[in-house]
Amino acid sequence: MLKDYYRLSRPINAFAGCTAIFISAYAAQTPNWQPVFMAAVTVLLITASTNAWNDYIDIEIDKINKPDRPLPAGKIKPRKALIFSITGSLISLLTAASINQAAFFIALGANILLYLYSWKLKCTVLLGNVAVAAIIGLCFIFGGVAAENIGPTLMLAVTVFFAIMGREILKTMADYKGDLRQNCGTIAVVWGKQTARVYVIVSLLVSALLMLATYFIEQYSFVYLFIIILGMYPLFTYIAIKAKSNVPAKILEKNSTIMKYSFFVWFLAIVLGTALAG
Repeated sequence: MLKDYYRLSRPINAFAGCTAIFISAYAAQTPNWQPVFMAAVTVLLITASTNAWNDYIDIEIDKINKPDRPLPAGKIKPRKALIFSITGSLISLLTAASINQAAFFIALGANILLYLYSWKLKCTVLLGNVAVAAIIGLCFIFGGVAAENIGPTLMLAVTVFFAIMGREILKTMADYKGDLRQNCGTIAVVWGKQTARVYVIVSLLVSALLMLATYFIEQYSFVYLFIIILGMYPLFTYIAIKAKSNVPAKILEKNSTIMKYSFFVWFLAIVLGTALAG
């Protein structure tokens, strides 16, 4: 049972969000790590609870696209997933309030936006993708708020916004079959997978350029530039080439997963770029 709730929370997503908090706080040169830790706990709770809500709403679609998930597989009852979601969100507001007022309102807004995403925004052209990308970008600003210095986190937030936009649109291509059956009007369903691919490529290109711009603006060590050129750029190029309309959904889903893990390469670049800066 615990294993199923663990999967319901999508721990990799939660871990990535927590990592973003610590990375942004480190880049902001925080003098106090205690509020940063509470910010990471808040992100963990928000991610777990809203992922459970997403699966609660998408149970019929997931029976087609992702039948092995706990809810469509019948391993967790929908009512229990809903209770898990609401409880996690309420606790996240308490942990955010322990940081400062700004953190509380960011957490409140993030919860509301993510609940709206699963309920109404997901099955829209781009609005849902923008919502998710904005929330992920907000993680970096949230880390800056906890560190009491948001300046160095702004470029990171904008960069990850476009990268997540690319990944989210790629996921609409992977989920095309189930979304079409459930009349879920994503960009891939309404405008076609070929158009969606163009948006994926443009989003990745903008993100790649912003990664380069960050090197000059934040004056990171040359190690940062070395890692993104040899690490991130080849991955982005590979994903852009493989994001074709006739590629099987499993391949698109695999590439979406690859992109998820690629962010940890960028995180490493930020840490080393900050630590080794002259």
